[in-house]
Amino acid sequence: MEKIKDVNWQEEIRRMIIERVREEAKRRLLEDARELRSRMKSSGVTEMIREDRDAR
Repeated sequence: MEKIKDVNWQEEIRRMIIERVREEAKRRLLEDARELRSRMKSSGVTEMIREDRDAR
């Protein structure tokens, strides 16, 4: 780093940290969405839709 003086290392590190935090937030949201989806499948969504359609 000492040999490369024209790089703002503080800013580079800040950008890398921000990007890493964004990636982790996306990963957690995706994990939560997958969990919700798996619970929806097991809750009988298709049966609920069929009941609603039959009630019309």
